[in-house]
Amino acid sequence: MEIPRKYSLSPIFFLILLSFAIFVVLRRGRLLEFTVSKTAYSVPLDRLRTKISGENHLHAVGYSGEYHRNKSSIRTDGITIRKVRKVEQRLAGARAAMRKAASVSVEERSNLTAATITHDGGDHRYVPAGAVYRNARLFYRSYLEMEKILKVYVYTDGELPIVHDGPCKDIYSIEGRFLHEMEHGAGAGRFRTNDPNAAHVYFLPFSVTWMVKYLYTSLSYNVTPLKQFASDYVRVISSRHPFWNRTNGADHFMLACHDWGPHASRGNPFLYNTSIRVLCNANTSEGFNPRKDVSLPEIHLYGGEVSPKLLSPPPDSTPRRYLAFFSGGLHGPIRPTLLHHWKNHDEAIRVYEYLPKDLDYYSFMIDSKFCLCPSGHEVASPRIVEAIYAECVPVILSKYYVLPFGDILQWEAFSVQVDVSDIPRLKEILSAISDNEYRKLKEGVKAVRRHFTLNRPAKRFDVFHMILHSIWLRRLNIELT
Repeated sequence: MEIPRKYSLSPIFFLILLSFAIFVVLRRGRLLEFTVSKTAYSVPLDRLRTKISGENHLHAVGYSGEYHRNKSSIRTDGITIRKVRKVEQRLAGARAAMRKAASVSVEERSNLTAATITHDGGDHRYVPAGAVYRNARLFYRSYLEMEKILKVYVYTDGELPIVHDGPCKDIYSIEGRFLHEMEHGAGAGRFRTNDPNAAHVYFLPFSVTWMVKYLYTSLSYNVTPLKQFASDYVRVISSRHPFWNRTNGADHFMLACHDWGPHASRGNPFLYNTSIRVLCNANTSEGFNPRKDVSLPEIHLYGGEVSPKLLSPPPDSTPRRYLAFFSGGLHGPIRPTLLHHWKNHDEAIRVYEYLPKDLDYYSFMIDSKFCLCPSGHEVASPRIVEAIYAECVPVILSKYYVLPFGDILQWEAFSVQVDVSDIPRLKEILSAISDNEYRKLKEGVKAVRRHFTLNRPAKRFDVFHMILHSIWLRRLNIELT
């Protein structure tokens, strides 16, 4: 039906159209104003990595210059400038304290180490020591500086369930547990700040696992919705707040345990290339950069809790009947080789594709000297942490995997890394490890357990604090050796 001409361009309708057009123009102008780069530094943080070694060498890994302030791009008041300067001054003080710790001689360091070996057992005075650390004294100084200084700003933008929430009862539990601890737990009380100008790092609190659950179409293999969500989130925070644009996101971090975390981060080129990405899927062949990214341990919590069998492993005097154990699905490029050579092949090396219902997975772990931890579709495996809980020496069978907390931990002191090509020689390799060497490896496993434990509330040196410490090192732009 044709609309009568006398109603088609009434004055009221014309005014409504005109008002809407003006609003759109002004809104677009405002968005453009906020999205124009306001970079406060001309060099991204990840290009300024430095190294502090036991010989007190401080040298550039990448670009060796300092930050250059782009004064024309800073639109802020004097109070904000002073706060930003204070943040950088405190970071400089932390670096100086760590250089001083690194300057201690080897002899002094070993004397101190021998005098400060303690066992936590709830003791707040725990001091790291021993062969499991690359440099225990330097790590301890760095950790204390983190406790004293580090402040994290958590963006409040975004709505449940994809933002400010995450899984706490499955293979990707670390996502939800970290989010909860950072926003509501003990970590929030110690490290979180409501003043973004006082923050050292900025947390993007979205969950990739929940993105997959709510945005992904099953079996479509289309990750575009994940990338789009990450892109939209960065667009929102960079439009509403000035902090992303100061460094193009270099002092921002995301955290994801889902295999598709790296895919989601591709939604924004700066998020992918410049920001700190804390990922379980720490695969260097797929863009993981250890200089700026953090390897996140994968922790499988069935029903939200660790199995009681792993909470109290048998004493050292209890013999372990099997040389090695593995049970898992036949997926990825490495497991088929493992099962081909060892499934039903040897009583000493118990390898299953699917464990029979009358057998218990964790009972096998605590009854084995070595636990085989092959990668599946992606490089990370929850078996590594499960093996540590079971005090079963992990055997890493992987390619391109950056192991968690490798800045700090000497993985060779508590695990065995076997090249994939040597899988046919697995029994030969493991049998060649002497009783004394095995004992040291097992002691190392027991020593690092605290660093892979999820506590509620979080406790010093546990996995929550180790994740934060890894982020802290990348914000300091240093490597510890």
